[in-house]
Amino acid sequence: MPGRTRHEDEGSGNAGAIGTTRAAGLHGADAEHEPGGLRRFARRLRGWGGVGAMAAACALTAAAVLLPLAHAAPGGTGHAAPVREPARMAVAPLAPGDTCQDPEASLRPGGLDGPAIQRIRAAGHLVAGVDQNSFKWGYRNPAGQLDGFDIALVKAIAKDILGDEKAVIYRAIPTSQRIPALKDNTVDIVVRTMTINCKRLEDVAFSTAYFEAGQQVLAPKGSAITGYDASLKDRRICTAAGSTAEAALASQSYGSVPVSVPNQLDCLVRLQLGEVDGIITDNALAAGQAAQDPSIQLVGSPFTKEFYGVAMNKDAGDLVRRVNKVLEDYRAGGENSPWMSAYTTHLKPVLPGVSGPPAPKYRD
Repeated sequence: MPGRTRHEDEGSGNAGAIGTTRAAGLHGADAEHEPGGLRRFARRLRGWGGVGAMAAACALTAAAVLLPLAHAAPGGTGHAAPVREPARMAVAPLAPGDTCQDPEASLRPGGLDGPAIQRIRAAGHLVAGVDQNSFKWGYRNPAGQLDGFDIALVKAIAKDILGDEKAVIYRAIPTSQRIPALKDNTVDIVVRTMTINCKRLEDVAFSTAYFEAGQQVLAPKGSAITGYDASLKDRRICTAAGSTAEAALASQSYGSVPVSVPNQLDCLVRLQLGEVDGIITDNALAAGQAAQDPSIQLVGSPFTKEFYGVAMNKDAGDLVRRVNKVLEDYRAGGENSPWMSAYTTHLKPVLPGVSGPPAPKYRD
């Protein structure tokens, strides 16, 4: 895949990062020629272990593409709620790219070993494309370990297929490289807050939905921006390349000036530096960032309803069925379900009020 580089995993010999990116929105040359900008950047970052610290780390390692990933084991227990029906689409319009009926409908669960499962078992590990810069989803915790809601799901999938939740090679993938990495079999799965929609279904396969989110605007407190509306006119609005937010802004810009970057965290850094005026992203991601930086906030209401799924190669039907089997078990258990345990541990502090996972939909 053109433009892809690989780094060795720290201490394990496993492949790490994939893809070229402006880490945290700053090239090495930019850092060299804009010391004042970096000083302003450093002053504005907030807190350890969250958005600010991760952005600082990325800025200081801009020439290294992305930090290589290490194995991590999130823990914790929580309380639960039942599986809920997906929200009615009348609440907000369909996500960009939804031109087919029921894009969230996937293959029914199955436990048979087909070619994809056999290949994973023969290799002795699952290769997972993830994020390492999304607070509470896929990020480095205070101990420096990979952690988050998405990481917990990867571990559950590895445990089911290989009997060992640690039998995973994690590879950091920019938003724009999620589909290419699956199509060329660089990774077996992508668990990276990836929205299921019809456009993406042309290139990859998805599991059933494991989380519901919506696009929303993130802006500095005191900004004149009020949401996804006419207040965006002449404002510099940042989105991640290849994201549903980028598609939404291309469809209806409200006179804004679009700014596209490789990763969503790059948008946050640019906002903190004053290089953009607002961000459009999933509210599930933005809530964590707003919790870490008290100078920014979500404004307006979500203007889409969209669902995250585990993405896989389009030809890996046996793996899709196996992941859906894992998700059936992951949702089950009432107040002790693994899904709600992961939600309580990772997301509830920054995204309260979620009553449970979306109910699965099947097409066969």
